[in-house]
Amino acid sequence: MPVVELHVLEGYNPEEKQRLGEALTDAVRFVVPASPELVTVMIHDIPTENYYRGRIQRVPAAARPDPTVIVKNYLTAMEARDLAKANAVLGEGFTMTFPGTEPMTTLDELIAWSKPRYKFVTKTYEGFDAMQSAGDASVVYCRGTLQGEYHDDSSFEGIRFVDRFEVIDGKITKQDVWNDMAEVRATT
Repeated sequence: MPVVELHVLEGYNPEEKQRLGEALTDAVRFVVPASPELVTVMIHDIPTENYYRGRIQRVPAAARPDPTVIVKNYLTAMEARDLAKANAVLGEGFTMTFPGTEPMTTLDELIAWSKPRYKFVTKTYEGFDAMQSAGDASVVYCRGTLQGEYHDDSSFEGIRFVDRFEVIDGKITKQDVWNDMAEVRATT
């Protein structure tokens, strides 16, 4: 039974500690073949008045926002065509690449590219997976199926997709999209 003990400066709320506990459990299970209920994580708060580094009393850094929540909010805004809300979570240097495209840098480019392809598209999500990359980015994958309607009024559904997002400092900096739309369209 793996046991992880972590000491953090006091100030993180219960939800942030829950996220931390889940992430540590997942990290242990990445290497050790243990079910989640067999991994024990103990988080100890250290009072800030008892902590010094470099002869200076320190306070904890703010927790990073949950990158999965950021991605879900972005996708919800995009589906609702709330471009202002979607743009608000895009970081400097944002790029997105869809099947067969060069990288795009604005949502207006995406809309112009997709407009001749279909009337509308929505997503059904089967899952979201988040992890920290070796660099500064958190990586979020979402997967599921697409459904919608072409311009000839025919509908489509059950088209597989995977989106990969990079999130840095609470902003989406990259989106890569893979789907089977072209393959499905070629057979209809």
